[in-house]
Amino acid sequence: MLEPKKIKYRKVHRGHRKGMAKGGTEVNFGSYGMKAMEPGWVTARQIEATRISISRRVRKVGKMWIRIFPDKPITKKPLETRMGKGKGSPEFWVANVRPGRILFEVEGISKELAQEAFRIAGNKLAIKTKLVSRRGLNED
Repeated sequence: MLEPKKIKYRKVHRGHRKGMAKGGTEVNFGSYGMKAMEPGWVTARQIEATRISISRRVRKVGKMWIRIFPDKPITKKPLETRMGKGKGSPEFWVANVRPGRILFEVEGISKELAQEAFRIAGNKLAIKTKLVSRRGLNED
C-alpha cells in the first residue's frame, strides 16, 4: 500500500476539507480522468482497491496514472483508553481530496470502457466522482 518513505512529523492536525482543489484539476497524462465531486479523505486502502479495479478493466491495452498520494497520517487511540495521555499513534494514511481534483487517469481505451472502469472504481471510494475527458479530445 502507498505511504511516504520519510516524513518530517509523525502526527499532523486533522485540518479542514473546505474549498476547491488548488491544483491537479485537469487531465494531463491520459485521455480520460476520474474527478472528485466532493471533499473527503481517500485512504491508502481505497486507492489500492480502486487501482486494482481500474487495471482489471484496462488490462494491457491501456495505461493508468494515479494522481493522488496518501501523505497524511491519521491517528487513533486504543480502545477502552481513558481521556488524556496525549495523541494516539498513527494508524493509516489518507490523501486529502477536494472537489475538482483528478484522482486517476487512463489512456488507450474507448470512452465506454473508461466509463465502466471509473463507475466500478468509484464505488470503492467514499466520495462522489465523475468521468472527465481531456480538453483537446475529439468526441465521436
